[in-house]
Amino acid sequence: MGDATMGLLLLLVAGVTNASFTLPMKYTRRWAWENTWLVWTIFALVALPPLVTFWTVPHLTQVYSEAGVGLVATVAAFGAGWGISQVLFGLAVDVIGIALTFSIVLGMSAAIGSIIPLLRLHPEKMLSQGGFGVLVGVALVLIGVVLCAVAGRKRESALGVSSEAGVSQARGLMYAIGSGLGAAMVNLGLTFGAPLLAGARQMGADAVWAPNAAWLPVMLAGSIPNLVYCIYLLQKNHTNSRYSEAGTGSYWVLAFIMALFWFGSTSLYGIASGKLGSWGTILGWPLFMSLIVITASLLGILTGEWKSSGRKPLQIQLAGVAVLVMAVFVLSAASRWV
Repeated sequence: MGDATMGLLLLLVAGVTNASFTLPMKYTRRWAWENTWLVWTIFALVALPPLVTFWTVPHLTQVYSEAGVGLVATVAAFGAGWGISQVLFGLAVDVIGIALTFSIVLGMSAAIGSIIPLLRLHPEKMLSQGGFGVLVGVALVLIGVVLCAVAGRKRESALGVSSEAGVSQARGLMYAIGSGLGAAMVNLGLTFGAPLLAGARQMGADAVWAPNAAWLPVMLAGSIPNLVYCIYLLQKNHTNSRYSEAGTGSYWVLAFIMALFWFGSTSLYGIASGKLGSWGTILGWPLFMSLIVITASLLGILTGEWKSSGRKPLQIQLAGVAVLVMAVFVLSAASRWV
């Protein structure tokens, strides 16, 4: 099995795992969102990254020292931008609903997270067969996500779900656009952090684990906005006491499972992008986004989220999924044209 094929298979597993990581939240109903998200943040972004990185990357401090403070700070800044996007996502959902927010954020993330690495790594290939394949694939991702958004809005209308009254829709759109810009920064951190990966390999790290050298500053910096926002909500909503409620001990385990799924999927994405060579973050990111949306859509259908929404919204949703599947095939083909 070639590296490209292995990379695509790993992306498939990563996409399915990432789309599934929030499922345990369905069983933490006695906790507010901020309770679960705070524990998830501590496990996924504060605890696991250092443990795994120090275990898999020898002489890590030397890797960072030789790379320079400027590079490490740049990679961390991308992580902080991603962390802020998580906060903006939650604010946008409150104003304009999950369907439209999901569309804007995933669409912008797929486009920006693919095209900026293409311009940085292979600007001369923009009009090549491989570059054209990337652009067509990204366009299909955008179309597919928009269709899913339309379906989601129709579903919300059918179920009587409305956005928060009295809040400016323009503000909600700004939140969503800001979140979309920030959501791609995880991939940009990996792209611009390529010297860290090279340094890790020179210090004896296996190529499979070298991306952890970039993930560590990305995730630690990304944890800060998440921690601050969750603590703010705990104080505002007076939900601190829910941690001590009887019968919630298992919720900590569920949050840890969420962390394992998210951190594992992100690590797999880093490994998969390495298997795809110098075009890894260019092709891998829109593929990753597509697979997340496809899996999340199918999980929503299987868990009955569309049961009472009527036939039309579900048909549009399935059409969006079909377009995303086309995007996966186009981007997979593009991986063989570069």
